[in-house]
Amino acid sequence: MSNCVARRVDTVHGRSRRSVMARRGRGALRSRLDGRVLVHVQRIAAFSNGDTGGNPAGVVIADQLPAPHDMQRIAREVGFSETAFASRAGDRWRVRYFSPEAEVPFCGHATIALGAALATREGDGVFALQLDAGEISVEGRRDGARVAAALQSPPTRSGPASPGQVAAALDLFGWAASDLDERIAPACAHAGADHFVLMLKDRATLAAMRYDFARGQALMREQGWVTILLGHAETPQRFHTRNPFAYGGVYEDPATGASTAALAGHLRDIGWPHGGHIDVHQGDDMGVPSRLRAEITASPGASIRVSGTARFM
Repeated sequence: MSNCVARRVDTVHGRSRRSVMARRGRGALRSRLDGRVLVHVQRIAAFSNGDTGGNPAGVVIADQLPAPHDMQRIAREVGFSETAFASRAGDRWRVRYFSPEAEVPFCGHATIALGAALATREGDGVFALQLDAGEISVEGRRDGARVAAALQSPPTRSGPASPGQVAAALDLFGWAASDLDERIAPACAHAGADHFVLMLKDRATLAAMRYDFARGQALMREQGWVTILLGHAETPQRFHTRNPFAYGGVYEDPATGASTAALAGHLRDIGWPHGGHIDVHQGDDMGVPSRLRAEITASPGASIRVSGTARFM
C-alpha cells in the first residue's frame, strides 16, 4: 500500500493498522475471532499497473463467513478501503464486502483481488459468486507473480441527476457548472451499487480535486452514493477518473471496478461512441497508478466485464 493511501486511511480512522493486526509472512495478516480462531487475511492490489499501483484489498477465504460484527471489525483493522469475505456454498462462493465503516453490496477491486486469491488456491478458472446484490462471476488466470482477473458486474442502469444533486456535488468540490463536460451530463449510475457520475472538461481540474471529508460523507450517505466518480474523457475510449469513497470511510480509492462498470453502463445508455470498451486510468493523481478495462456489449442493462491485473503484496 502506498504511503499516500495509508496516510489518507489512517487519518480518517485515527490509528495505525500495525497496532491491531499481526503480520503472518509476506502479504498476509491475521486476526482473531472470539479470541480463538485465527483468520488469514491476504493483501492483494487489484488493477495494478505492472508491478506497481493498484488498489489494495483484504481477502478472507474461510470455511464459514465470520459474524457480521467480526467482518466489520476485521475490515476496520485491515484498514484498506475494502475487504472481501468468501466461503464455499455448493458450486458458488458466498461473498460479502466490508469497508472500514460499512458493508457495501458490491466492490469491484475486492472482487478482482478475490479472483486472484481463488486462482492461486483453486487453479485458473471462472468462479461463480453469490452476493447480496445477486449472482456474478470472477475469472482468475495466473501469470507469474501477477494474476490477470476479470469480473462480470451485476446488471447496470443509469439516469440523469437532479439539479439539486448536481448543485450539492459541485459545491462539495468547489466547482462550477462551466467545469463540466456537456457531452456526459451528471448522472446516477448503478452496477451493484449506486454511484454519482460527474465528468469534467479539463484534466487539470480533475487532478486538483479536493473536498471536505465530513461534508462528503454526509452527502454520500444521504443520497445513497457509495462513491462519487469524477472523470475526464481524454478520448472516447480513454478516461481518467478519481473516486471519493467517504461513504465507506475512505477519502479516495485508487482503482474502483464497481464505479467503472457503472460508468461503462451509463456510457452505453447515452449512446457514447465507446467502440465496445473503455480504458480507465485511475490513481495517477494519488501516486498509485491503476489500470482498468471495461468491455461494453450492446444490450442495455447487461453486465459489464471489468478486467485488469492483481499483485500480491
